[in-house]
Amino acid sequence: MPMTEQATGAQHPQPRARNGGPSSASVEHLTGAQSLIRSLEEVGADTVFGLPGGCILPAYDPLMDSTRVRHILVRHEQGAGHAATGYAQATGKVGVCMVTSGPGATNLVTPIADAAMDSVPLVAITGQVASAAIGTDAFQEADICGITMPITKHNFLVTRAEDIAHTVAEAFHIASTGRPGPVLVDIAKDALQAKTVFSWPPTMDLPGYRPVTKPHAKQIREAAKLITQAKRPVLYVGGGVMKAGATAELKVLAELTGAPVTTTLMALGSFPDSHPLHVGMPGMHGSVTAVTALQKADLIVALGARFDDRVTGKLDSFAPYAKIVHADIDPAEIGKNRAADVPIVGDAREVIADLVQAVQAEHTEGNTGDYGAWWKDLNRWRETYPVGYDLPEDGSLSPQQVIQRIGELAPQGTIFAAGVGQHQMWASHFIQYEQPATWLNSGGAGTMGYAVPAAMGAKAGMPDRAVWAIDGDGCFQMTNQELTTCALNNIPIKVAIINNGALGMVRQWQTLFYNQRYSNTVLHSGPDADGNAARGTRVPDFVKLSEAMGCHAIRCEDPADLDKVIAEANAINDRPVVIDFIVHEDAMVWPMVAAGTSNDEVMAARGVRPDFGDNEDD
Repeated sequence: MPMTEQATGAQHPQPRARNGGPSSASVEHLTGAQSLIRSLEEVGADTVFGLPGGCILPAYDPLMDSTRVRHILVRHEQGAGHAATGYAQATGKVGVCMVTSGPGATNLVTPIADAAMDSVPLVAITGQVASAAIGTDAFQEADICGITMPITKHNFLVTRAEDIAHTVAEAFHIASTGRPGPVLVDIAKDALQAKTVFSWPPTMDLPGYRPVTKPHAKQIREAAKLITQAKRPVLYVGGGVMKAGATAELKVLAELTGAPVTTTLMALGSFPDSHPLHVGMPGMHGSVTAVTALQKADLIVALGARFDDRVTGKLDSFAPYAKIVHADIDPAEIGKNRAADVPIVGDAREVIADLVQAVQAEHTEGNTGDYGAWWKDLNRWRETYPVGYDLPEDGSLSPQQVIQRIGELAPQGTIFAAGVGQHQMWASHFIQYEQPATWLNSGGAGTMGYAVPAAMGAKAGMPDRAVWAIDGDGCFQMTNQELTTCALNNIPIKVAIINNGALGMVRQWQTLFYNQRYSNTVLHSGPDADGNAARGTRVPDFVKLSEAMGCHAIRCEDPADLDKVIAEANAINDRPVVIDFIVHEDAMVWPMVAAGTSNDEVMAARGVRPDFGDNEDD
């Protein structure tokens, strides 16, 4: 996303811009590398996830002397990026990762793209070959600025030591204001080695970057009128509400209006799951009530959401009766997928606070919404089509039951990080999220391997909170090496491997749409002596693997042991804990809207299409 884009607002401490020059600030003579570390200290970066190499090595020497910046040495650069993202999502601060040039930098591409899709404030610092060698295909050279241009909010190539301090300040400001996102700072090796004058705070020069945070009053009044006039309104809440720190304001608005609230995958916890106004998560695997509420609504108030394809299904059939109020800090999102009747550009916290006042003014004038008939329908759908699951007939572990019990037995305030796939959807449904920033996942990019390093980052940033990673056996095999990082750095996360021996979500699609032809989705079986798949073999053995990386590891196959095993994990806080839950391979995620179809075709379970009666479309 270009630097001029803005979206969901964030509340973070910002480096100050100055009009005065170095004469009004403290001045020191340092190397560029020392300037980099001092700048990180001054902007408040207390944790950096990284892996050294040749071009970034000059920065690692002064880092050793810093008492304000903790460096966590990861085992793979992708782990550094996801850990910085998990740290940012859990703490609300800017996440920081630092790696070397070439393959070190390119290994960050996936977490940078992930952070861009989910609007996570991230600063990625990469080493670059010496400025004279740039463009010569030097050893370990990669044009990381060019590579990441489409997936960063902005990026910088720094070739002069004197530019390092103000570039770091600008990077943190851009990453955390407006629509949060990743910013890359690529620094040539000779800039790190050269001498410079360091002064703080620096002067920031960002022409054209002026995020709009205050919404237009006329648009707010118009939205309030539509809310009180509507018969079937829905508050469609996206991750922007979380990024803006607007969860308290959201609760006030919802209770003031009495409108149903649906929270997207990225917004879980921004409104309490247990609240009677909450109708669930919308989307491909959303609750029947949430999906149908949006389809039948006559007004959708979208707050920090972007009408992505996983929520809308077939776009031209989405919410055909609804007027749209779309509030977002990024004007590029408004009207991108669905035309807005009332567009509102602004920070979600300010938008919602102003909406509360405008709705109160409408109420004072006697204009209140009557949603009685609407709630009668919503409650009927909620009672008839709750999200649930059946236990396996063979007595094996149900993955839904495993995740539900982890949620129920976890300490209050536990942070959950999920990988991507079936376990992610089950974790979104069967764990109750009552507080913001307790659910971390890769929503937009759908990145397998996210959970373990993101949980590591969250625990590093919130050491007093319990952190569970809910992972699949496929995801776990992508980034589990970061358990070594956790063990060696006193980061005692807990990992639940939902082990069905397959790439579960892909297998579900093969079951439903490919005549049960399971091409290349079986993970647990190696060949026997005759070359046939030897079912029941454990390659790898996750318990042995986890123990080798310094973790306490348990295997659970019997439902009777479930609570005991989870309690054992919760009681261990001096090292990481990994539980290999052997679950039934045929469990599926329901409800489901098949890709490319209308949300009207939502299936409550396999072969079960909800019946909404003949008069629902009135």
